Order: sequence, then C-alpha cells, then structure tokens
Amino acid sequence: ASRNGSSSSLDLESVVQPLALNPWDVVLCISGTIISCENAIVVVVIFYTPAFRAPMFLLIGSLATADLLAGLGLILHFAFVYFIPSEAVSLLTVGLLVTSFTASVSSLLTITIDRYLSLYNALTYYSERTVTRTYIMLVLTWGASICYGLLPIMGWNCLKEPSSCSIVKPLTKNHLIILSVSFFMVFAVMLQLYVQICKIVCRHAHQIAVQRHFLASSHYVTTRKGIATLAVILGTFASCWLPFAIYCLLGDYSYPALYTYVTLLPATYNSMINPVIYAFRNQEIQKVLWTVCCGCFSSTMPFRSRSPSDV
Repeated sequence: ASRNGSSSSLDLESVVQPLALNPWDVVLCISGTIISCENAIVVVVIFYTPAFRAPMFLLIGSLATADLLAGLGLILHFAFVYFIPSEAVSLLTVGLLVTSFTASVSSLLTITIDRYLSLYNALTYYSERTVTRTYIMLVLTWGASICYGLLPIMGWNCLKEPSSCSIVKPLTKNHLIILSVSFFMVFAVMLQLYVQICKIVCRHAHQIAVQRHFLASSHYVTTRKGIATLAVILGTFASCWLPFAIYCLLGDYSYPALYTYVTLLPATYNSMINPVIYAFRNQEIQKVLWTVCCGCFSSTMPFRSRSPSDV
C-alpha cells in the first residue's frame, strides 16, 4: 500500500519494500520525541524524589509513564517502518502504542476518580485505604492496557485478511471499535465525575464565603476559577481524543489515510499537554525542577502535602 495521503488507512504494518518518506510520519515522530522528553522529566522527578510517594503522585507518574511509552512507540514505529521493515516488529510496535495510549486515557480516569474522592471523602482521604485503592487502580489500568496491546500480537490482526482491517493497519475493525467504545465509556465517567467535582467546589466555596464573611464577588471569582480549570482539563482531553475516536467508529480501511493522520495527530498532542496540566503546574514538582536547574537538588527536601483537587 502506498503511504501518501491518498492511500487507504494509516498503515502501521511494516512493508518489506523501501518506502517513500511520508511527511505525516515525520510529524508523528517529532511529536513522539517531544512527548518522550517531557514525560521522561516527570518520571525521573517522581521516581527519584522520595517525597513523591503519595497516591496522587503515583497516579501522575503512571500517566507520565504511559505517555512516555506512547512517545517512544511513535519513534520506534517510524524507525522500524522506514529502516527495519518487519511484520513481527510492526505488531510489537502497534501493541506498544495501543498499550501506552490506553494506559494514558485510563490514567486520566484514575486521576479524576482520585480528585473526586479527595473532595467527597476529604476526612478519610489521607488513610491506608486510599493507598490500597490507588494500587488497585494502577493494577487494573495497566492490566487492561497490556491485554488490549497484546491482542494484535496474539493474532487479532488483519495481516492475513486485509478486508477486516481498520483505519489503522494492522488493527482489525472490531479491535478498534472496542477501543473506541472503551474511550467513550471513560469519557462519560470523567464527564460525570467532573460535574460532581464542580458541584462540590461550588458548595465548598459558598460555605467558606459564608463562614469568613467574604463578599459575594470573591466567592464568584473563586468558583469561576475552579470551574474554568476543570473545563480546560476536560475540554483538552475531549478535543484531542474525540475526533479520532469518532472516526474509528465511522471510518473504513478504504478511506484515505489523510483522514486518519488528521484525527490521530491531535490525539498524540494530548500526551504532550498532559505533563503541563498534571505535573508542571504542581508546586512541589516545580520546586524540584527549579532546584535541579539551580544545581541544589535535595531528594529529602520537605514538601507540603496537597490534595489532588489542588493539582
């Protein structure tokens, strides 16, 4: 299959003969490089800082790890397709991409759940139960993601039956439909949780305003800022992933590959934006990054424990 914009579906299946360099693949590779660098910083900071062992940092670390693997997967896909074409290697690469992007979306869900519970059960949040729940969510997240990623390697691919291919070869149409439906389920749960978070934030802001005799305008500004932050988080996630998820359901392997590239590229940008939203905005992580830049890093430096709802 040709790899230009008029070819049918994005071909993650390596082809043995030499391929003409596709600019879209170059852009995806560059995106993967930026994603890898950003998230590698987050993973290293969280891994080497003992103070970052709280549940919320473990979840942020899970998200950064998933996005790091997604970036590496995009780079490896480019390298293997154009320099080491092999069907076996292509299945491993697509498996890595499916696993990492699934883990990334699932990690966003776990962070949302953690934020909701930190507000809903504020009095019992800092307990052993929260730590146990966090580890359970991490096991479920990565267990399900790895299972999804193993499907192409275990034989659920369209290498022997091209008519069953999806818009992303060598994934089958059924496989991509399952992934898309799973995404919409995750998005629906996140939307519902963020609506509940907004209600809790508004209620808390109003209670604080009444207790401290704040002006109504102050209460309005605080509430608006909180809701705006949540809207940015959910809006970014939706704008990045919804186009690709919808096209996965509606598209066909005979459609031009250009459509797949145009919808897939914004999805990769979500992994590029995640470190900015969930890690670099965190004051504790900012402190570590500043101390590293100044050459005065101390892994034992104290931090103020913060609620996930503040992150």
